[in-house]
Amino acid sequence: MADSALAQDDRLRRPAGIRSLWLGGTKVSFVPDGAVQGRPRGWLPDTTDETWAAHPEYLDASGYLVASVGGLLVEHGDRALLIDAGFGPESLPADPDTPNGALYGGAFLDSLAELGRTPEEIEAVAFSHLHPDHTGWARHPAPGGDRPAFAHADHLVPEPEWAARDLPEAGGGLSEEIVAALAPRVRTVTDGQEIFPGVRVRVTAGHTAGHAEYVITGGGTRLIAFGDSLHSPIQVDHPEWSCVYDHDPVRSADHRRRLVAELAESGTIGFGVHFADVVFGRVRQVGDGPAWQPLDA
Repeated sequence: MADSALAQDDRLRRPAGIRSLWLGGTKVSFVPDGAVQGRPRGWLPDTTDETWAAHPEYLDASGYLVASVGGLLVEHGDRALLIDAGFGPESLPADPDTPNGALYGGAFLDSLAELGRTPEEIEAVAFSHLHPDHTGWARHPAPGGDRPAFAHADHLVPEPEWAARDLPEAGGGLSEEIVAALAPRVRTVTDGQEIFPGVRVRVTAGHTAGHAEYVITGGGTRLIAFGDSLHSPIQVDHPEWSCVYDHDPVRSADHRRRLVAELAESGTIGFGVHFADVVFGRVRQVGDGPAWQPLDA
């Protein structure tokens, strides 16, 4: 195996560090918070033992899928927006009764500082959806204080996601704790709405009732921050495989097929917040190789 392929395999089984790229005058950066392990057949129930025997490059030394946890910082001039807010300063051990291995956060504010931003400079936090690994620092008190780090900022939530906050979903409804923490600052947003220069909301229900992607354009390039429409790069090759946490597996699979085709279009980049250390990439089908081609940014 070539050294480049070995290096890419290593990236598929470790969480991402800070990575940035420019879209014209807009800078986008992954803000690491932590990581979560997923039992491969637990997370992707339509896979088999044979699937993972054929693709060990996606699994860490313990046999888990590795998913990064964090958010996306979008900067345009002096302005700054966050898309998602990590898991927060807590950790959970592996639980044999769930599809998860260990889950931890805590690095988000340090990562933001390394990128040259303070929480007070963030004008809004836009959420792809309201699961705990996307809302963490919007609900946990910041270290040394009694208010969340982004309590000053608008919390932009897709309208159908907020409307469904009390409805049961896969794994149970949204916790009262999350709703209570976010509610004072929530401003709902709608499909197609521009929330920041060059950033538009795209509601793509399936993972949750009101899950949204964010389409960022600049410099002739389009970046689709697709949230939890995809959880692992292997789904780019198999969009029919839904995650166990998808609220509507059929609908999410239908959307993934369209999304993968869209990511293959010229001038289009994807951002997968859970995509190990290959969070930025393009879809390029080359022979029998993986279609997700990471960007070295």
